[in-house]
Amino acid sequence: MTPGLLSLFLLAALAGSSGRVHAEKADRTQPMNIEADALRHDEPTRTSVFSGHVVLTQGSIVLRGARLEMRQDADGHQHGLVTAEAGKRAFFRQKRDRPVGAPEEFIEGESERIEYDGKADTVRLSTRAELRRYRAALLSDQITGAVIVYSHLTEVFTVDGQPSAPAGNAAEAAPAPAGRVRAVLAPKNPPPAAAAPAAPASAPVLRPDNSLGSPR
Repeated sequence: MTPGLLSLFLLAALAGSSGRVHAEKADRTQPMNIEADALRHDEPTRTSVFSGHVVLTQGSIVLRGARLEMRQDADGHQHGLVTAEAGKRAFFRQKRDRPVGAPEEFIEGESERIEYDGKADTVRLSTRAELRRYRAALLSDQITGAVIVYSHLTEVFTVDGQPSAPAGNAAEAAPAPAGRVRAVLAPKNPPPAAAAPAAPASAPVLRPDNSLGSPR
């Protein structure tokens, strides 16, 4: 591992009993719907740029930001980059596959840039990145870092505490000493509540004996 660069692999911590995080399988088969204030499409490069209050939905997936650039490769895979307004963060949300009867779980992420690679099936959140897991509408886990990447194929999360420098810029490659990864993880199985102390046994009831002192 490169000095100063911390990678945290979150398997059992975020994945619950199975040790892995599963995205909603039906999402990839659903149509993609995008709303925005403006659209510019370039057919030769198969690139579409949506700008202004962009909202993308596909199954349980929700992406929101100020600008979305979508590109389709020769194999038909979608590649997207969502950027936020200055001083704000873009938003990502997806439902997890859960067994029948289990509480619903959602993964949410926020960062200034969110990149989606349809071919590799990965999402990359960079700059003020934060990832949260909700179980039955309650916040369960929370991860923050400079860059958060997770793969739906390998089901592995990685979190880097330092931002990546542009290629070829050695001066900016040195990480800032303050960069850290922060994680707040809920226990998989909360400990049972302590049993209430048993009530003390009642003292024996004393009854008067009228035979005492009486003649035999």
